Amino acid sequence: MADAKQSAEDLAKDVKQAASEARDELQHGARRVADDVRDTASRLTDNSGVDRLKERGTEFANTAIETGREYAERARLAGEEYAGRARAEAEHLYERGQQAAKEVGHYAEAQYDEVSEMVRRHPAQALGIAAGVGFLVGLILARR
Repeated sequence: MADAKQSAEDLAKDVKQAASEARDELQHGARRVADDVRDTASRLTDNSGVDRLKERGTEFANTAIETGREYAERARLAGEEYAGRARAEAEHLYERGQQAAKEVGHYAEAQYDEVSEMVRRHPAQALGIAAGVGFLVGLILARR
């Protein structure tokens, strides 16, 4: 029995020692966790990190604004160029239309002068043609 008592006492000492070591390790681990939390908290509250983040955000925002301005300027210049081309083309077409109108006007005047001269030279024939055209127009309109 003495051996059993001795073994129980040895076992109790071992358990106490293991418990003491476990307690020491837990305390050490808890101190490390507490230190890590303090370090992390101090880094989070450290203004230099926040300030750096703000600076980077400001840089990105300024870069985006500048890029937007550059694209807007390019679009404005391209729009002005296209508007200038369209204006020049419209002026060119207008001038061609004016020239064509003048040519048609001259042609119409020449044809009018020719018809007038023909009516003066052959009045009976012109009257007959006018009566025939009038009769045909009357027939066409009467059928509608």
